[in-house]
Amino acid sequence: MRILAVVPAYNEEKSIRAVVSDLHKSAPNVDVLIVNDGSTDETAAICRNLPNCIFIDMPFNVGLADAVQTGLRYAAVHNYDCAVQFDGDGQHRAEYIEQLSKKSAEGYDIVIGSRFYSQKRPISLRTLGSVFIGAAIKLTSGLKVTDPTSGLRLYNKKILCEFASNMNYAPEPDTLAYLARNGATICEVQVVMDERTFGVSYFTLARSLKYMLHMCFSILLVQWFRKRGKG
Repeated sequence: MRILAVVPAYNEEKSIRAVVSDLHKSAPNVDVLIVNDGSTDETAAICRNLPNCIFIDMPFNVGLADAVQTGLRYAAVHNYDCAVQFDGDGQHRAEYIEQLSKKSAEGYDIVIGSRFYSQKRPISLRTLGSVFIGAAIKLTSGLKVTDPTSGLRLYNKKILCEFASNMNYAPEPDTLAYLARNGATICEVQVVMDERTFGVSYFTLARSLKYMLHMCFSILLVQWFRKRGKG
């Protein structure tokens, strides 16, 4: 199985080397593609000199969704069997890619690395938002997702080609809900994620609240007007 790790990176100069090193060490059979999303620090310069990596340098900041979609297009064009979305901030562990790929081999279209699949969810305002998003997904599709905002996801060939060829396929919970409602098979595996060591997360408390409301609105209303494209 040919797997491509798609690593979107925006201003991750302090963490990107460690992320790539972990991928090469813990998932040596996985190819690594870094999509530099218009970073203003030294991320691009560092990535150009990293060994055994494919590098795409976006001319300006296009946002996470478009950066990931760029990587999935590369995977589709180069005939990869699977693509795994893998954060460039050091929170994801490459050791779990094997477990994700094994579940994919069982026939699942999307496999999510979940922090809460078999572990208790801590109580906080941010995790409460995840609960509401999960409830909206369950209500509209029947799919139970314990960690709908997880950015560690593996897509099989059929799904990555859909993402690659459809502009409205963002790697977000509303798209998961939409695909589940339209026949995609989705499962989770338990993973551990590390805390961000360097940089600042985009999701402040206010942005987290806004994101939750946006996702719930999209899942409960907007997704019913979408038509599923084919890869």
